[in-house]
Amino acid sequence: MSISDIVALFTGVALFLFGMSLMGDGLKRVSGNKLEPILFRLTGTPIRGIILGAGVTAVIQSSSATSVMVVGFVNSKMMKVRQAISVILGAILGTSITGWVVCLSYMNGPKGISSLLSTSTLTCIIAVTGIFFRMFSKNQSRRHVGDIMLGFAVLMVGMSTMSGSVSQLGDQPWFTGMLTKMTYPILGILVGLVFSSVLQSASAAVGIVQALSFTGVMTLSSSLPLLMGISIGASVPVLLSALGAGTEGKRTAVSYLVANFMGVMVCASLFYIGDAIFHFAFLDMIVNPMSLALVNTILRLSILCVLAPFIDVIEVIATLIVPGKTAEQPETVRLEERFLAHPALAIEQIRLTICDMAAKTEEAILTSIGLFHHYNESTFYQVCELETVGDRYEDALGSYLVRLTGQELTESQGRTASLYLHTLSDFERISDHARNIAQNFQECHQKQIHFSDEAVNELNVMTKAVKEILRLMTEAFKNADPNIAKRVEPLEEVVDDLCDKMKLRHVERLQRGQCTISQGFVFNDLSTNFERVSDHCSNIAVAIIELESGSDFDTHEYLGSLKEKQTPEYEKYYDEYSKQFNFD
Repeated sequence: MSISDIVALFTGVALFLFGMSLMGDGLKRVSGNKLEPILFRLTGTPIRGIILGAGVTAVIQSSSATSVMVVGFVNSKMMKVRQAISVILGAILGTSITGWVVCLSYMNGPKGISSLLSTSTLTCIIAVTGIFFRMFSKNQSRRHVGDIMLGFAVLMVGMSTMSGSVSQLGDQPWFTGMLTKMTYPILGILVGLVFSSVLQSASAAVGIVQALSFTGVMTLSSSLPLLMGISIGASVPVLLSALGAGTEGKRTAVSYLVANFMGVMVCASLFYIGDAIFHFAFLDMIVNPMSLALVNTILRLSILCVLAPFIDVIEVIATLIVPGKTAEQPETVRLEERFLAHPALAIEQIRLTICDMAAKTEEAILTSIGLFHHYNESTFYQVCELETVGDRYEDALGSYLVRLTGQELTESQGRTASLYLHTLSDFERISDHARNIAQNFQECHQKQIHFSDEAVNELNVMTKAVKEILRLMTEAFKNADPNIAKRVEPLEEVVDDLCDKMKLRHVERLQRGQCTISQGFVFNDLSTNFERVSDHCSNIAVAIIELESGSDFDTHEYLGSLKEKQTPEYEKYYDEYSKQFNFD
């Protein structure tokens, strides 16, 4: 084998890996980046998890990538280890689809019309079509289809290059001698394990074995152990990805190794014991790329069938290998680093995390309002802690969103990320006002400030209105419901009216001698904080409407039309809330 052949082999491997990656990325984008969210939402039963794991892996062309995502799901508490194992078993089977795709690179037809089915012609047609879509189409979906076609064409060229570089090995005594040694199962498995570990891709390793089979001297007895070792070696990139994960994440990564190792050992033991008894003649059969793809699929299907009933056992073994209790997770545990490479999944986790932040924000306001009639220090410090939690949410989410915007996002994803980024500050400011309100009531308690019955009634009405606007905003955000969000702005206007009336009526009480200056400072601070809370609720509600309305939505135009034109819908809600919240 000459230097030029070695260079050609490495070139072919590089092209193969790049083509596989490009094709997988294109397939994910064509699917609307919905594969990842579907994966963690629909894994309620083992059978469903296995099917989804196989399907997603078949699309993204990598069992390791699927398993790394699953490690992220478990590490962020979105999935249990047992659920993850079922997905991993499906991924073990799903990765075999790449072997069948590779078989297309060896399809050749005779001369004449049937030559149109040859590999070179097929690759040419796909490449030209792909580059046309990629360069000249303005439609984003067609551009992604172009990426798929170009990735497939590059993969085909890579396989052809690899096959050409090793085509003369069949005549080399050292190569045939090496293959003879591979018939020893343990040695062949070890070689395949190292091979797959170095390449960090089971699909690429199988593709190279398929290329070597093109020499015409590889038998099933020498190639089967290699395929078994490649299956185990695929666990290496998953284990490396879990180095920074928590206990549960590490257990998930280890379960991928355990599943592959146990599956290969059981299948190998049964097969070679059977061979010792029955002496399988087909082991001496010369293999080709298609027969290797079939053997690889049968091997992985056998591993799946053997292990599917023992998901609990795999979990127990992984727990024994990675002992210890699960560490307490921060509030922002969903914001996994691994998800940044999958924008749709990252945005979904951001949404869920902001929903948690919204719930904490609402809790902070309700808890602070509770101090009005029943003040105690422990409740006050609870409000302060909730405000601190809000700060942590804002810091983590803001940093995560900024990093996400550095990824390749669709127009819709970019708008969503931008709106979420702006919404964070409103949630954080509401929790700040919760602390301010709690401090106002603390001051009343410490200085023994008591409001008149009329002032107490006004504060009761105001707090009820603020509770309602918070409820509407939180519900609208959690459900992404613009119809509920449209009720917020009229209620915000009612809260503004109440605040103005409170200040005027307080001045009148001062003039009558019913209230004091010291009471007035706290009373005005309270009314201002309540008004600011409603303002931030309004900002969030408008963001929800904007998010659901599309790119042509104009925030200023929307607010202007509400307050200037007084739409029938706005007037209806305004009248409803004016009657519900008044001082009479």
